Amino acid sequence: MSALLTVDNLRVSFPTRTGLIEAVRGVSFTLGRERLGIVGESGSGKSQTGRAIMGLTPPQGEISADQLQFGDIDLLRASTARRRSLRGKQMAMILQDPKYSLNPVMTVGRQIMETLRTHEEVSSSEARGRVLAMLEAVQIHNPERVFSLYPHEVSGGMGQRVMIAMMLICGPELLIADEPTSALDVTVQLEVLAILDTLVRDRGMGLIFISHDLRLVSSFCDRVLVMYAGRVVEEIEASRLHAAEHPYTRGLLECLPQITADVHPLPVLTRQPEWKL
Repeated sequence: MSALLTVDNLRVSFPTRTGLIEAVRGVSFTLGRERLGIVGESGSGKSQTGRAIMGLTPPQGEISADQLQFGDIDLLRASTARRRSLRGKQMAMILQDPKYSLNPVMTVGRQIMETLRTHEEVSSSEARGRVLAMLEAVQIHNPERVFSLYPHEVSGGMGQRVMIAMMLICGPELLIADEPTSALDVTVQLEVLAILDTLVRDRGMGLIFISHDLRLVSSFCDRVLVMYAGRVVEEIEASRLHAAEHPYTRGLLECLPQITADVHPLPVLTRQPEWKL
C-alpha cells in the first residue's frame, strides 16, 4: 500500500529573545489509510507537527524536512496558494475547541457552506442540501434547526460535531484531529469517536489522531507515535501499547489510575536528560 503521507526528519522551530526554540525535532513517519495516534504531554510537539503538515505554522516559525509529501505533492515546495487549495479539500484539521474555531457572527450552516463553495462550484440550494446531509451524517438529529443556529447556541459536543462536518464536507483524504474530544464529557467523547471511526472506515481516509489520553488512543487507533520534547521516542501498534519499552512511555502508562489497584504513593514520572537526545 502506497503512503498517503510521508514525513521525514520534520523540524519546526521558533525564534525567541533567548534563542531558537525547537518545537519539533526530526519527526519521521508514514501514514496510509489508517488511524495513527500521536500522544505525549502538552508541549511535546504534537500539535505543531499537525500544523506543519497543514501549512498552519505561524509566519515566524521555521520548517524544514528531508521529505514532506502528500500523495504526489511536495508540501515543502508547494506555493501558498496551492497549500490553501489543499486545506479543506484534500486535507483537513479538526481543532481542539470549537468555541475558538467557529465564527461567532455566522450561523453554523453558512460556515459549512462557505467551506464547500470555496472548493467546489455548486449552487446555493445544492450546497445547503449537502450541508444538511453532512450534519445528519455526524448524528445531528435536527439538521434544519442546527443549520440556522449560531455557535454560542450549540453545546460543546454539538459544536465539535459541526467542526467535523465542516472538515469533512469536501471529502478530504487526510484528516488531522487535534484532541477533538478533550473538552467533552465521556459519553459525548464516545459518540464523536464513533462518528470519526465510521467516516474514516467508510471513506477510506487517513487519520492522525492527536491526544494526551493513552487509553483512548490505544483503543481507537491502529498505530501510536509517542512524542517527548519534540521528537518521537517510540512507535508501536496500538494494541501492544501496554507492552511499550521506552521508559517515558512506561512512565506515562504507570501514571494511569488503576481501578483494581491500590497504589501508594501515586507514581511520578521521573524524566531523564537522555530522553531529549
